[in-house]
Amino acid sequence: MSGFNLQELMSQAKQQAEVLQKKMEQTVVEASAGGGTVTVKMDGRKQVLGIRIDPEAVKAGDVEMLQDLVMAAMNEAARKVDQEVKSSLGGMLGGLGGIL
Repeated sequence: MSGFNLQELMSQAKQQAEVLQKKMEQTVVEASAGGGTVTVKMDGRKQVLGIRIDPEAVKAGDVEMLQDLVMAAMNEAARKVDQEVKSSLGGMLGGLGGIL
């Protein structure tokens, strides 16, 4: 098993996981629905940091539409977080060569 050190590999994996965790904590995405009627800001851990709702949407009184817009914006923000994670993981896993 020349050149293969499991302990070193595990150490590298742990370091990369820590880097990814920090990156996700710092990642912030924003997504909107209804042409900007509802905007959601979410961090890389999928914690909602804020929701902005255009006051005109509330005046319309269409609660079901507003609920749908909030849900759509949150789902889009979560999709963007997943995309960021996938992008980050792709770069990090590339350094591990063909082991995985």
